[in-house]
Amino acid sequence: MSSFVGVLVSDPWLQSQFTQVELRSLKSKFHSARNQSGKVTLGDLPPVMVKLKAITDMITQDEIKDIFTESSSDLDQEVDFESFLRAYLNLQARATAKIGDSKTSSPFLKTSSSFLKATTTTLRHTISESEKSSYVSHINNFLGEDPFLKKYLPIDPSANALFDLAKDGVLLCKLINVAVPGTIDERAINTKGDLNPWERNENHTLCLNSAKAIGCTVVNIGTQDLVEARPHLVLGLISQIIKIQLLADLNLKKTPQLVELVEDSKDVEELISLPPEKLLLKWMNFHLKKAGYKKQVANFSSDLKDGEAYAHLLNALAPEHGTTTTLDTKDPTERANLIIEQAEKLDCKRYVTPKDIVEGSPNLNLAFVAQIFQHRNGLSVDTKKISFAEMMTDDAQTSREERCFRLWINSLGVDTYVNNLFEDVRTGWVLLEVLDKASPGSVNWKQATKPPIKMPFRKVENCNQVISIGKELNFSLVNVAGNDIVQGNKKLILAFLWQLMRFSMLQLLKNLRSHAQGKEITDADILNWANNKVKKSGRTFQMESFKDKSLSSGIFFLELLSAVEPRVVNWSLVTKGETDEDKKLNATYIISVARKLGCSIFLLPEDIMEVNQKMILTLTACIMYWSLQGKVVESGQSSSTTEIIKTSDGDNESVDIGNGPQRDNEDT
Repeated sequence: MSSFVGVLVSDPWLQSQFTQVELRSLKSKFHSARNQSGKVTLGDLPPVMVKLKAITDMITQDEIKDIFTESSSDLDQEVDFESFLRAYLNLQARATAKIGDSKTSSPFLKTSSSFLKATTTTLRHTISESEKSSYVSHINNFLGEDPFLKKYLPIDPSANALFDLAKDGVLLCKLINVAVPGTIDERAINTKGDLNPWERNENHTLCLNSAKAIGCTVVNIGTQDLVEARPHLVLGLISQIIKIQLLADLNLKKTPQLVELVEDSKDVEELISLPPEKLLLKWMNFHLKKAGYKKQVANFSSDLKDGEAYAHLLNALAPEHGTTTTLDTKDPTERANLIIEQAEKLDCKRYVTPKDIVEGSPNLNLAFVAQIFQHRNGLSVDTKKISFAEMMTDDAQTSREERCFRLWINSLGVDTYVNNLFEDVRTGWVLLEVLDKASPGSVNWKQATKPPIKMPFRKVENCNQVISIGKELNFSLVNVAGNDIVQGNKKLILAFLWQLMRFSMLQLLKNLRSHAQGKEITDADILNWANNKVKKSGRTFQMESFKDKSLSSGIFFLELLSAVEPRVVNWSLVTKGETDEDKKLNATYIISVARKLGCSIFLLPEDIMEVNQKMILTLTACIMYWSLQGKVVESGQSSSTTEIIKTSDGDNESVDIGNGPQRDNEDT
């Protein structure tokens, strides 16, 4: 077993300013600046710095050079990695603050090496004590009786016990299961008293891949960041998980009564397309309008600071606890106190304090409103409207595929977050973003229009380019036009996205497999690899195809996972897979074990039980991808499970998604 060591910086403060993902990316950029002598000088930095995300478009290369020239007359001065990081932080602060012109005097330019040596202060990674306290209360409430965690709970919100407890990964895994029950098979979580580094990394890898599978954005978080319990990253992840839990019912499938928010059935389509936060605001404004409140609430911060909207909302939803005192009170803090007292009668007070309301904390106000919605949404039970809403929802198979592709897109780190796949792709923009990730340089951005798009023909132009690129990538798109996507043709959208996902997956495998020598990887290659791995491990199960019905037992995939990493499967937990119940137990375990290894997968247990050909292929390919990375380990690039991604300027990076053991080299 090899231990994982991240990018280390001698100055603890400087290390704390970056995630491991950021450090690895910046280290790669720093190395790319080396000149012929193998050194990096001050003069080598401007062309590298100008391409960095936080600086590009804010400061020009010439301006950066001028700054460095004022800082030191010797541009041949050698720069080490830590000096590079300090220079980056200062340029980032300058870009963010948009300080004057590049020749304005600045504290870090006063001596020839001040910006290279001095500690720089930054507000990048502050955390909210109010949010921490609120999330701790949530954890204490929902996990207080957990068999493993109850000995550590309740957590003291005034101390740092939350971050200490998060270091072994168990808390975060359990919290994901509270948010979306059944996401993680808890049999796969390492829960013994004293975990070794590998077991902690397994838990964090399972956590991050499972977080992606419920819709969290974890692009800039690595396992090492969670092992170190970086407060801003841990709190940010917990915030996302809790938000997903609180907004889980904000959709027509879970709460068909929401159809009451629109007067015309034609508007239901728009309702379906709204992200949960917007739907929550629409629900709030619906009740406020009925209560005679004249203002429109457009956000969860400034519009709620005076407490008036809360007072009207609670009076409308709970007239039995209604009072005029709250509105008559002139002092905002006193009014906020009365709001909390009134909400407490509905068992809704966990997430905010009066101070949070007055200061307009967006995250905590959203949590508070969502909690009110959960306890009393005040919507009618008009059976005709509800029946209509239920007709608008997708069948189970379409819904599962929509979920898979939506979560996959959101895991890629594209700028657009997809809430409703069929609605959000109709502009074509997000599909262009994904195509650019899968095949860098394929998109002509000069001919693309970014949302919001008012002119319909611009959407068609975007989607026509999507189809054109798909044909160049040899997708099967006979008689498919851009307008089919604009019109929201679900069948064609799913077919296109499956081909795009498969293309992306095969490209990753092609890039890793040294003996491919430019040859395309095929479905047959993946099938043969899996069968050979299982056979070489001494087991006899073989699959005939990705729709082989015998795969429903789950035994083959457990044997495959055991073949690529013998210690990962606990065979005492495996059933024979003969009954539906046993099949589900195995399927759930397979998904969690694969994620624990480092596989980023979005299928459901039902996909294995029903032998969904597409999802079976993606599962097998992801296991193959993980195993083939033994070559990456052998070459000394990293001892961790990695993902090959494309940076914005086209360079390859290795991104850690979990520490893994040395793998055998027969794969390559």
